[in-house]
Amino acid sequence: MIRRCRSPLAGLLIALLGLAAPAGAATPLVVEAALDREVVTPLLDAFRAAHPDIALEFRDRSTLEVDERVVDDGPAPDVVISSAMPWQMARVNEGHARRLDSAEARQWPEWAKWRDEVFGFTFEPIVMAYRLDLSRRMLPPQTHADLHTLLTTEREALAGKVTTYSPLGSGVGYTLFQQDARYTPRFWDLVAGMGRVDAHLENNTRAMLKGISDGRYWLGYNLLGSYAMVWAQEHPEVIVQVPQDYALVLMRMAFVHRDAPHPAAAEAFVDFLLSHAGQRVLAGETPLFSVRPDVIGPYTAARLRDQVGERLYPIPLNASLLAFVDPQRRDAFLARWRREFRRDD
Repeated sequence: MIRRCRSPLAGLLIALLGLAAPAGAATPLVVEAALDREVVTPLLDAFRAAHPDIALEFRDRSTLEVDERVVDDGPAPDVVISSAMPWQMARVNEGHARRLDSAEARQWPEWAKWRDEVFGFTFEPIVMAYRLDLSRRMLPPQTHADLHTLLTTEREALAGKVTTYSPLGSGVGYTLFQQDARYTPRFWDLVAGMGRVDAHLENNTRAMLKGISDGRYWLGYNLLGSYAMVWAQEHPEVIVQVPQDYALVLMRMAFVHRDAPHPAAAEAFVDFLLSHAGQRVLAGETPLFSVRPDVIGPYTAARLRDQVGERLYPIPLNASLLAFVDPQRRDAFLARWRREFRRDD
């Protein structure tokens, strides 16, 4: 499909129309996000309280849907948020982001931003999850090696009872498997093991968690820890396990769209994500884990590092992400994924 790019003139007209709102009316703000509304509601509420003059519209979509909204023919969103880090980096590299020149942007850690255009504002571990009663049948896995062993020795018992992301239907799923391939020596054996137990491939963490609670699945691999932790609080039958050999960490990446109809409101929103006030909400009221070192709470990057130590492997927020969306590399990776997932030896 050939996409038409927005012209700079079209973006200027949209911005001018946005400035023509009646005096005293709240400024609209549209945020396209791959971020569960239930999880992020405390942060949205805090922003609305701090900026009553901005009418925030938060649209929760899948990672691939959010990516489409960046370049489609409709009005541009003001802010784009996604956990599909390579896709976000690619859109910024293509020139779809507006550079922020604010104190919050300048002071943000270098490892969590790129060119002051895109910012990683969360620090979310990737986890395994399983049903509480799994331990009555077998020893729950604590490491990637444990999982591989379980898929081999308990193949019949686990048939149809394992779930993970689809690398084809989920941008974040594809990203996580690409990262796993870097750190797990027997990664492709792990993929083959999941294929031999007919693992169910889902497009989001919520579907995996629901299946575990329902009893359709006994074990889930590569779930977003932020969602899993919230779910487990309300569903005691679900146990969340941070892998003990290594744990990937992803960041939600946010940028102001180049053609944002309401750029001032958009910049205020991203600034709030990076601010001490916004990060304090993340650390204290959500399991998204704050990045700022000067924030204290149960969910901070510093506290997670204290608990897990050197086994945390954050996905780098830099230009190396662009390689993962290279069409040839992606096609080659997915072709091998299909081949290994069907392997039977």
